[in-house]
Amino acid sequence: MIWAYLIIAFVAVQRLAELPYAARNTKRLLASGAIEYGRKHYPLFVVLHASWLLAIVVFLPQNPPIYPAPLIAYAVLEVLRLWVLFSLGPYWTTRIISPPKAPLVRKGPYRFVRHPNYWIVTGEIALLPLVFGEAAVAVVFSLFNAALLFWRIRVENMALASRRSAA
Repeated sequence: MIWAYLIIAFVAVQRLAELPYAARNTKRLLASGAIEYGRKHYPLFVVLHASWLLAIVVFLPQNPPIYPAPLIAYAVLEVLRLWVLFSLGPYWTTRIISPPKAPLVRKGPYRFVRHPNYWIVTGEIALLPLVFGEAAVAVVFSLFNAALLFWRIRVENMALASRRSAA
């Protein structure tokens, strides 16, 4: 059981460690004239991610199995997550912040797909519960995430539309 708690704690610490970096970038971008979009839905993502980790803990079986395939897949996603973070650099935030004059990032995973971070988060939300055999948690939170991402991607595409047409 200790391994399950260590894995979940690692994910929680990782997420919490990203917040100061995101906040610093957000503050700097807004100070330079960037505009925030989708402020209304942001708290819902905070609740979703916190409750997702909490649900994984609450529904852990007495002696939780640790399935290696989803754990390895999750670890691969974490490497891809870092790729996104480094590719966006000072533009990476947990919010939708768009500097009107900045070019779109076209390096790293952004060369291949739009919104790679959302693909990664979708995988994370599905895979981490499956590491412990919690299929119901994976399905429920994947559905909530899909609904929120549908909203967020529409907002983000609107925010980036003028920068896309300028490119």
